[in-house]
Amino acid sequence: VQLQASGGGLVQSGGSLRLSCAASGRPSSSYAMGWFRQAPGKEREFVAAISWSGGRTSYTDSVKGQFTISRDNAKNTVYLQMNSLKPEDTAVYFCAARSGGLITIVGINYDYWGQGTKVTVSS
Repeated sequence: VQLQASGGGLVQSGGSLRLSCAASGRPSSSYAMGWFRQAPGKEREFVAAISWSGGRTSYTDSVKGQFTISRDNAKNTVYLQMNSLKPEDTAVYFCAARSGGLITIVGINYDYWGQGTKVTVSS
């Protein structure tokens, strides 16, 4: 499975971005998908995850009510809608896929990773 993340960029505080992660190589519907981020000088952290069916989601506390993860299995794509962005959301965002479909917040449990897309939020 190859994952291609896109949609990052520079946005002002309070603005919105939608990240996309396109999967290729094998059907994505049997994979749970997750988004992680790594800010400069910090460790990678979990952001959000969605089950293969889309029926279950999980978010880190700091983005609840602010970010929304969704997926379109017909397009083999997962999305991360980010609203009310803050400077502390600045990071490289990575998407990841986990075989079996069950969501997890633990990065090492994901089998495939995209290359990352950079999000910069200016104050």
